[in-house]
Amino acid sequence: MSGILRLPCRMASTSCASSLPASLLRSAAYVGGSWLQSSDSTTFPVFDPATGKELVRVTDCGPRECREAVTAAAKAFQSWRDVSSKERSILLRKWYDLMIQNKDELARIITAENGKPTKEALGEIVYAAGFLEWFAEEARRIYGDVISVPMKDRRALVLKQPVGVASIITPWNFPSAMITRKVGAALAAGCTVVVKPAEDTPLSALALAELAHQAGIPAGVYNVVPCSREKAPAVGEVLCTDPSVGKISFTGSTATGKILLRYAADSVKRVSMELGGHAPFIVFDSADVDKAAAGALASKFRNSGQTCVCTNRFLVQKGIHDSFVKKLSLLMAKELRVGNGFDDCVTQGPLINERAVDKVEHHVKDAVSQGAQIVAGGKRSDVGKNFYEPTLISNVTTQMLCAREETFGPLAPVIKFDTEEEAIAIANSANVGLAGYFYSQDPAQIWRVAERLEVGMVGVNEGLLSSVECPFGGVKQSGLGREGSKYGVDEYLEVKYVCFGGL
Repeated sequence: MSGILRLPCRMASTSCASSLPASLLRSAAYVGGSWLQSSDSTTFPVFDPATGKELVRVTDCGPRECREAVTAAAKAFQSWRDVSSKERSILLRKWYDLMIQNKDELARIITAENGKPTKEALGEIVYAAGFLEWFAEEARRIYGDVISVPMKDRRALVLKQPVGVASIITPWNFPSAMITRKVGAALAAGCTVVVKPAEDTPLSALALAELAHQAGIPAGVYNVVPCSREKAPAVGEVLCTDPSVGKISFTGSTATGKILLRYAADSVKRVSMELGGHAPFIVFDSADVDKAAAGALASKFRNSGQTCVCTNRFLVQKGIHDSFVKKLSLLMAKELRVGNGFDDCVTQGPLINERAVDKVEHHVKDAVSQGAQIVAGGKRSDVGKNFYEPTLISNVTTQMLCAREETFGPLAPVIKFDTEEEAIAIANSANVGLAGYFYSQDPAQIWRVAERLEVGMVGVNEGLLSSVECPFGGVKQSGLGREGSKYGVDEYLEVKYVCFGGL
């Protein structure tokens, strides 16, 4: 399989892959409208996951710098909350325009620090910018209410007001989009923010800070405090416990989310979280198998399987099981190419680090030891230490690790099932429920399954479902609240009831 996956293509030179746009490359924290070093001048390295080479060293912020950022955000909130919705809209739109103007440079930064192929990186930038555009428009649609009450001498009003300072903690797999999806809504609502990006991918957050500065976003409204993995727990504690913080928004693992929730509980802060997933992808006998295989490829192997809504378990009904596995295997051989994200024909970049590769390898070995069969891939790629071949395995059971845990890598395990009821039971057996997918051409079955799947988002005959206009979020232990869409702004607003009497 690896020989097929590495067809000749235009290879990026070392200098091409490692050079970053000087106009947007920043390595200092962005606090109160200024670029600041840490108080002890410490830094941490950012690596290219494709080559393992160091890209740049970034300021390593600690609790002190984090508190300074919160203070700056709290000070800025006093004026930002009173800025008209139209002016906030204009500023967000300027930020969006600058992202689009600089999309190629921003994409290069993503590919360098995250590893995803250039085409995917460009797609992320357009997607990320779309949240700024969307919330620029939603800023002017934050409405209150007038409620009719039985007392003639009173009027009842409902106001929507910004929560205050919002702590924004984001992951590495979408280093731009996970920021704008949160920050766009926060700023539209009148909140100010402190962003702690993932230690693997801080350069995208800092590039966005540079563009926010150019757009005229006032000092202190958008702050970024990068930090190393070692300092992350202490910084996270400040972001979740500082009295000036009114809201916490986090995207990451369920385990980390639970820790942050415990911190937030002491001061009862507003919290929204998008946590782990374990997405099922069900293919019923009634499905169009060709379309299901194409949807499976798109859903599983985007960003080398490193997204929270990537399919983690394929459930295929016995009548079309063999046909589906064969078609998906052929598509993988035809469409997927492993290599450096800067190479023009690559579709599968590196995993974020060697720990991620180890997990995929562990899941494959566990499955094979229990009787699973490797159809395609099944081993580390010789491209580099952070690469793993796109892998398809069949004869998978629900007892195997890959069917019980989120792999977060390019592994597609296929479980055969008999009845609709069995598929629903397997799909809903997880304690998380972010996204789910299924393919069927039976209208009655479509309604039944869409309603019964215990997930926050359902793709029916579609493997890609994210859109700025639609609510993103999960149920059970996959999180709290929704991002994107008209509902995303509500996460940053308080509802105030005003009883106006004596009329």
